[in-house]
Amino acid sequence: MSSILLLTSSPRAESLSTTIATDLAGKLQAQKPGTVIVRRDLAANPLPHIDDLFTAAIRKPAEDRTAQEAEAVKTSDALIDELLAADTIVIGTGLINFNIYSSLKTWIDNVARAGRTFKYTESGPVGLATGKKVYVVLASGGVYSQGPAASMNHAVPYLKSVLGFLGITDIETVYVEGLAFGPEAAEKAIGAAKARAEEIALAA
Repeated sequence: MSSILLLTSSPRAESLSTTIATDLAGKLQAQKPGTVIVRRDLAANPLPHIDDLFTAAIRKPAEDRTAQEAEAVKTSDALIDELLAADTIVIGTGLINFNIYSSLKTWIDNVARAGRTFKYTESGPVGLATGKKVYVVLASGGVYSQGPAASMNHAVPYLKSVLGFLGITDIETVYVEGLAFGPEAAEKAIGAAKARAEEIALAA
């Protein structure tokens, strides 16, 4: 059975990144009957930040962990299981201070674990979460896909780097940008993003 992991991270009630990411996941699901969507709203249900207990626990075999350490990694284990089970991942985020929301960064901190999603070898680290397609829906007030502000878009390069480290390299970005340039520009941007979501789903 196919599985889509839908990660949304905007704290805004009327978030366009959330709306379009959710719409895209639904359209992809419709193309493959029986596909399950596993949703994580990282803003509504924030994940715990990693701490000393967590970092100590992940450096031990599961059987050597204390009860507290086992509890500290339980959420991380569940998140990793969801990630590894997914065929497709849809990520919705706004561009905040030129990068992703902290809620999404915390998800990454929980799933990037040696021995689970990557491993170290003599020739360097190797990603273990291979064979997945990722769609990033990135919303922003300005235009960051190209032009003079493109160098300030750290969200997409960061996500490509960290997901690539985990073995996920098939990544496509759907931009919803220029939203602060007035109602007409915003309407055009939203329409273009929705049209792109439709194209992606039909081609899947």
